[in-house]
Amino acid sequence: MRSVKVGALVIGLILGLSLQPLLSLQAGTKADDQKININTASLEELVKLPRIGPKVAQRVIDYRKANGSFKKIEEIMKVRGIGEKTFNQLKDLITVGAENVTK
Repeated sequence: MRSVKVGALVIGLILGLSLQPLLSLQAGTKADDQKININTASLEELVKLPRIGPKVAQRVIDYRKANGSFKKIEEIMKVRGIGEKTFNQLKDLITVGAENVTK
């Protein structure tokens, strides 16, 4: 694993590239990923989430229309088809709006 990081560093230095994107890709994450807002996401955005197909995505949208915005991400478990197991895979990928807002 160390040799991969050293290799990425050498390649980055040779090519004059920023090291952070290389290390982020190597670690399996994207530096510019953003959470999906479950209060505003379209069906197409929701199906990008793990374990969320078109039917469950439509249920999220229908739930929003019937009950209003989600107040906290845990409320997504009220949608049929999203239980604790699925929620645990989603919780780091979703939001209900602006986070860490300072006044």
